[in-house]
Amino acid sequence: MNKSYRQGQILNVVRAQPVYTQEDLAHELKQRFNINATQVTLSRDMRDLGLVKTAEGYRQVDHAVGPDFGTIASEFLRDVKAAQNLVVLKTSPAHASSVAVALDQQEWPEVVGTLAGDDTVLVIATDSTAANLLRDRLLAFLRTE
Repeated sequence: MNKSYRQGQILNVVRAQPVYTQEDLAHELKQRFNINATQVTLSRDMRDLGLVKTAEGYRQVDHAVGPDFGTIASEFLRDVKAAQNLVVLKTSPAHASSVAVALDQQEWPEVVGTLAGDDTVLVIATDSTAANLLRDRLLAFLRTE
């Protein structure tokens, strides 16, 4: 298990449920993902990930700078099509990565992940129903132009 995988699972845990202590986090990582992590490792990972302790538990501090997804989508998104649990986004040339990153930052529950090329983004949805809902949601950005 590598650092990137462990940190990804830490984010999955703190996004899915309130986590108030590093001990709770270590327990969840062991139970859910069979990851053993020391307090020192968790502390370092949490710092790297920008996690801060709040009244609602650990949360990631949002350091995103730049336009919001709506702005990026209305500017660069050209077409949206669904195929089973996949959604294909056509963008202006050289802007697929920008659209994919902005979509990933939305953390919409129906989006499992994205893969970007030059002018195409492949969005993996949780299932075909979610893909169709996502398609409709994204098409709404095209209609606002």
